[in-house]
Amino acid sequence: MGEIVRYKRDVWGEEVILGVSWDLLWVVAVAVLVLLAAHAIVMAVLANKKMDKPSGEGKRVVRHEAIDRWFHWLMALSIFALILTGIAPIVGLRFAWLNWHWMAGLLLSFITLVHIVRSLFWQDFKSMILGPRDFAEPFDSTRLPGKYSFEQKGMHWAVTVVVMTVIATGLLMFLQIDSPFWERTNSMPESQLGLVFLLHGLSTLALVALASTHIYFAIRPEKLFYTRSMFKGWISEDEMKANHDPNLWSPKQAD
Repeated sequence: MGEIVRYKRDVWGEEVILGVSWDLLWVVAVAVLVLLAAHAIVMAVLANKKMDKPSGEGKRVVRHEAIDRWFHWLMALSIFALILTGIAPIVGLRFAWLNWHWMAGLLLSFITLVHIVRSLFWQDFKSMILGPRDFAEPFDSTRLPGKYSFEQKGMHWAVTVVVMTVIATGLLMFLQIDSPFWERTNSMPESQLGLVFLLHGLSTLALVALASTHIYFAIRPEKLFYTRSMFKGWISEDEMKANHDPNLWSPKQAD
């Protein structure tokens, strides 16, 4: 555990957790780089065996409503702001980062709460549930998904768990500092605060890995139509039929 966790002595001389070892940042960075590079090489080797890409022309169907696209980009903005302000001081970039960090955290907390409410009451929440059928998709090319594929659902739930951990631990840490809303209280014992720092650091590292992976797949040539839909809201009918089962997802026509 010494390679993962940093320790310190509290005022009583007891050893308590200080937080995560930031040497892990470089381990995560290298591991993600190697895995994504390996995936890119394999995909390049298999490229000639794939069918032609479906056309983006012709009739269009709605994949993402405007409000959901706004949520996605605001969430991306807040996450990148959190990563930049949280990681930059660790790699040697010095600036007044704390205020920017907690403001980005509050933005992420707010839009995540809005998204949870919207997904439960105004969206088809069941379309994002991982079921037994989904786990067969990667092993059967004839089994097409509904609106979201196994990989998309898996990424969604991984990000959900990590972001909720970042938010929960971040809010606990926010309560311990001076802010426009309250004065610093130091109400949390050092042993508990160290555990919060550890969980926040580990979830931050996981968020770096997930964000990097998400960006990589967003710019993959065969996935660019999904990225386009996050800007414009639509995919073509040809793209929908080639990648989704119409019996499981029947989107409305785009304007």
